[in-house]
Amino acid sequence: MKIAMLHWGFPPVIGGVETHLIFLMPELCKMGHEVFLLTGSAEGSPDEFEFQGAKITRSPYFELNSIFKGDMQETDGEAKKAICGFLDKSKPDVIHAHNMHYFCRYHTWIVENYALEHKIPLVLTAHNSWTDKLFLDLTCKVAWDKIIAISRYIKREIMSVGFPEKKIEVIYHGIDSDLFCPGKPSRKLFKYHPQLKGRKHVVFNPARMGLVKGCDITIEAFALVKKELPDAFLIMSGSSNIIDLGQQQGKDISYFRGLIKQLEIEDSVYINTFSIDKEMPDLYRMADVVIYPSIFEEPFGLAMLESMAAAKPIVVTSVGGMPEVIHDDVNGYVVPRRNHVLLAEKIIKLLKDNELRGQLGRTGRQQVEGLYTKEIYARKIIKVFEDAIKDYFPKPLKYSNPR
Repeated sequence: MKIAMLHWGFPPVIGGVETHLIFLMPELCKMGHEVFLLTGSAEGSPDEFEFQGAKITRSPYFELNSIFKGDMQETDGEAKKAICGFLDKSKPDVIHAHNMHYFCRYHTWIVENYALEHKIPLVLTAHNSWTDKLFLDLTCKVAWDKIIAISRYIKREIMSVGFPEKKIEVIYHGIDSDLFCPGKPSRKLFKYHPQLKGRKHVVFNPARMGLVKGCDITIEAFALVKKELPDAFLIMSGSSNIIDLGQQQGKDISYFRGLIKQLEIEDSVYINTFSIDKEMPDLYRMADVVIYPSIFEEPFGLAMLESMAAAKPIVVTSVGGMPEVIHDDVNGYVVPRRNHVLLAEKIIKLLKDNELRGQLGRTGRQQVEGLYTKEIYARKIIKVFEDAIKDYFPKPLKYSNPR
């Protein structure tokens, strides 16, 4: 099968969807499929290259920060040339768009018109939902043959605006359970981050630095943890190359640093950027407790699977799709949003009880192995593609371009 994917960002630009793609695409290639991705430009990255079997094409006309800032007109003919040229070259059996039910009508309409004209099934993975007319129009007025919702929460959001349930499939993300696994962190982590050596009672917040991710709640909770456990240490994963609409992240980080200083915990908090494949797995292995206290309706939260795969308990908030995966006294804890006191209580409880941490961590690891590996996820994605093709062409087809 030839699969043409489209998403606004790809590493070195990083975020939840980008991380998801670096796990999914190579797995599809291992299964024998041809995978192509059109994405935005990134400084220092070539316009065309191969990533573990997948063929990547970059275009400045698919770069979301530029679109958001108004650097290009919505009706810019160059965007159409870039998208149609990519699809002409890849000759897909199925087109798989990621989060193209928001951000830019023009780009989505180009993809839709191409799919209709060339009779190619069009699949959307909805990694998020929004509450405005753009979301309404691009979810319900575009000819999606299937929508993959990354949680039951997202499925409810899509159904609530009138998209038919029979066309929605819920598929939870998958994780590289070999990369994210239990064990001890490598010595390289401490070579490049000597501030981490010898730390005890380590709390890890892997979310990108932002108010919507509850990083201020993390800091306030940790100040309470420090009063109970003076040697506790907090690691926060900053983000540099992200799709930062409105350039908000810098303002948020400035506030967080001020808050840390105000609470007098500067010597016990480490903020830095970390690579997904080389450093993040080691940080999970080093952590005693992982926290993810988002305050907005988190669609899923890939950090949950990363933590579980490393056999570490995680504390999340009762928002979006996270309570679908994390359950109290099973693999972690769920607390109300914006409640730093309850968050601190759960962290302290876990830090003080080695046996409880081990029990919850082992359960999480078992759940990942049975439900959330990248292999399981890829097989489910292919089944959606096959169903979309079958519904589009009732007579059996081999995977050849339907043109």
